[in-house]
Amino acid sequence: MTYRAPVRDLAFALKHVAGFDRLATAFPEADADTVSAVLEAAGAFASEVLAPLNRGGDLVGAKLENGVVRTAPGFADAYHRFAQDGWTSLAAAPEHGGQGLPKTLEVAVLEMVQAANMAFGLCPMLSLGAIEALTHHGSDRQKSLYLPRLVSGEWTGTMNLTEPQAGSDLGALTTMATPDGNGGYSLSGQKIFITWGDHDAADNILHLVLARTPDAPPGVKGISLFLAPKVLVDEAGGPGAANALRVGGLEHKLGIHGSPTCVMLYEGAKAELVGQLGQGLAHMFTMMNAARLQVGAQGTAIAERAYQQALDFSLERTQGRSAWTGAHPSRLYDHPDIRRTLVLMKAKIEAARGICLSTAVAADLSTHAATEEERATAKLREELLTPIAKAWSTDVGVEVASQGVQVHGGMGFIEETGAAQHYRDARIAPIYEGANGIQAIDLIGRKLPLSEGQAIADLMDDMRDTQEALEAAGGALGGFALRFKAALDAAGSATAWLIERRARAMPDALSGATAYLKLLGDTVGGWMLAKGALAEPEGLRLTLARVYGEAVLASVPGQLAAVTTGAADLEAVTPDMLGAH
Repeated sequence: MTYRAPVRDLAFALKHVAGFDRLATAFPEADADTVSAVLEAAGAFASEVLAPLNRGGDLVGAKLENGVVRTAPGFADAYHRFAQDGWTSLAAAPEHGGQGLPKTLEVAVLEMVQAANMAFGLCPMLSLGAIEALTHHGSDRQKSLYLPRLVSGEWTGTMNLTEPQAGSDLGALTTMATPDGNGGYSLSGQKIFITWGDHDAADNILHLVLARTPDAPPGVKGISLFLAPKVLVDEAGGPGAANALRVGGLEHKLGIHGSPTCVMLYEGAKAELVGQLGQGLAHMFTMMNAARLQVGAQGTAIAERAYQQALDFSLERTQGRSAWTGAHPSRLYDHPDIRRTLVLMKAKIEAARGICLSTAVAADLSTHAATEEERATAKLREELLTPIAKAWSTDVGVEVASQGVQVHGGMGFIEETGAAQHYRDARIAPIYEGANGIQAIDLIGRKLPLSEGQAIADLMDDMRDTQEALEAAGGALGGFALRFKAALDAAGSATAWLIERRARAMPDALSGATAYLKLLGDTVGGWMLAKGALAEPEGLRLTLARVYGEAVLASVPGQLAAVTTGAADLEAVTPDMLGAH
């Protein structure tokens, strides 16, 4: 179950698919040599330090002992090395101790970390989100006191949203922040599903918590964002007494056993306001959007890990007779169906990787491009692609991990081979940081109307340009060009139908939202592979595009009906008809 960091594939995707070169002016220090050195070093750390801990983390998991969470064997030491090597500081601002490199490079590095050990990778992922939230919404004091310690990895961060009665409906949360008369707040309530809510790998944990104040209006307008440290600190950051918060229990989960998912109890904990009263959800979305992109990369990562193991197994396991050579016994790899499965797994990984890194490039350009117009255009692209990156890529993670089990056959269903762990770990990614159905609703409800439809129009125009380049290239790319054109036509029709229906029949639009995200994601994935094939029109990139074209893009026009069916049949279905009692 070794892991080989896909450094070359990441470098290729950055240069030829995501357009990393567009960041050269804003980040002159991120030249080719620096990027190569960062990827190589991160790949070595992921392969040599984190990957060997993955299986133990699954088998042993995190444990709650005497009110303290103990991480799986080796995790705390690995985290110390991770922090000491500066990986948390990669893209943070230099004024807070960061290296000031592009977020895109951070996403590439975190993909390798998550592939090597998904449970471990969730810890720095949440800290990076906390850094993002405080950078944008923290006071000067909060930035100077907290950010350097988060950036260095000395402290870690969490995100506290969900409550037992609320789920994804954050307007229903009841955690209360009562003014304490000294400029701070007393925080009381219960939060669930808090990733790395407690652990023994860092000296302090900064909890970013959504809560209400006593006079706040109901619903989302009454939500504010608060910061509550596990250990109270003085103005110099020195440790004080333990805060009045604790772990109520650890969740027993399908996967990611090495990641402590906590029930957090706030019992009059000292807290301070972050940003403005009543703007908590908007402030938290800064952290959530960053996390959504990282979770999309996490889907790519777990797919890569499952694919590598399936490929290795197919080369080692002998069974049956080769259809090509007649050799008996034959490697699984020499059976056409197995090889087709592996190539399609690889193609979807490269498509998902391209989507995530392209979203990251747009995010970097949205804040660092030279002109206001360029920044605004990039922001539209980032916002449009984020739900696709999160949802489509995590669905790919589950699908590829499932195919990994299938390649192993019966051995995949046996825990000892480790293939099942990747499938179990992958299954959470379509759920957290906004379930994929929510991402689909966000795509049609908030993202299609962006700038009066300009965001989706620009995306379609860019994809049409690539399709025309494919046609001009011709040759072995000719068949793929036809498949891509048909997919683009279907995506255009689906988009037009949804824009029309959401204006006057929202149930119809909502009923097709998930199908639309898949249709558009399949098409954008084809775009990523098209750019790769144009850059390298022979060998692997050409094969991946052609196989994806026939197996995925060919089905996109048929998906149009699922988008445009409408909601009439769904509205007519009663619980009794479905067998409810």
